[in-house]
Amino acid sequence: MTKEIEDNIDKIPVVNWLMRLTKKIKIPGLQGMSLYDVVEMYFIGIVKGALTSRAGGISFSFFMALFPFLLFILTLIPYVPIDGFQNDFLLMIEQLLPPKTADSVQDVINDITSNRYGGLLSFGFIASIFLMTNGVNAILGGFEYSYHVKEMRNIIRQYIVSMGMALLLSFILVVTVAVSIYFEIGINNLKTKGWLDDDVFWIEKGRFVFFVLLIFTSVSLLYKYGTKGVKQRSFFTAGSVLTTLLTFVMFNLFAIYVEKFSTYNKLYGSIGTLLILMLFVWLNSIILLLGFELNASINQLKKSQLKENNS
Repeated sequence: MTKEIEDNIDKIPVVNWLMRLTKKIKIPGLQGMSLYDVVEMYFIGIVKGALTSRAGGISFSFFMALFPFLLFILTLIPYVPIDGFQNDFLLMIEQLLPPKTADSVQDVINDITSNRYGGLLSFGFIASIFLMTNGVNAILGGFEYSYHVKEMRNIIRQYIVSMGMALLLSFILVVTVAVSIYFEIGINNLKTKGWLDDDVFWIEKGRFVFFVLLIFTSVSLLYKYGTKGVKQRSFFTAGSVLTTLLTFVMFNLFAIYVEKFSTYNKLYGSIGTLLILMLFVWLNSIILLLGFELNASINQLKKSQLKENNS
């Protein structure tokens, strides 16, 4: 794609061989574009797109939106007419949060879920919708400042889209928890009938599948409708797959880091929990942008190839 970059790579042993090899690998759906073209465009977007700065802006707004959103959902739990919804929702939250962070807010969570605070519900609804929309709006803004994105929505339209997506993501979370409850009921019924021996194994595997589907569906939704300049024909994209895989890897590595190497709590006391959570959100923001940059790179390559074919 860029002759200057190719000339520099051609001077490096082994790397020049990899460049020639990846140029021979053609990717279906890209009108003959090679794997090298995608990788080069991808890294250009990462280097020139101020990735970490955008991730910082996203993580701040998302962190501000996290607690009001949880407050609203947790206040609603006593009103949800599904047996076991509270326990399964709390378990889902623990899976989404890094180690040693869920325990620190367990007393507050139990108090909110065990009592019905009408005033808190009304305030939580207004605050959560506003701040949650700001969080999603920051994500979409981070997408729009990509090196490969040239078109942007106006402010009002962007905010309306952000609000709609925030509500839809909340709905997806609640539905995921509800489906997981009925899945557990089904597994328990199969064990009662003697068709299954180990129900714990299947319940744990089912929770893992629902967790992966929650991440994958949410990310795909953000990528598909996140920007005006990157049009995705398919709901499921290469960027969604990359983000889901990286998120899963990061969850496991971050858990090991917190359990084995982190000394935040020893240095800062209880505030160390917030530092861990902020680092966790920042890493997830970077992963979210990495997946989007892959989709944006592929989209830009398709546009460039289409212009070359028409000219």
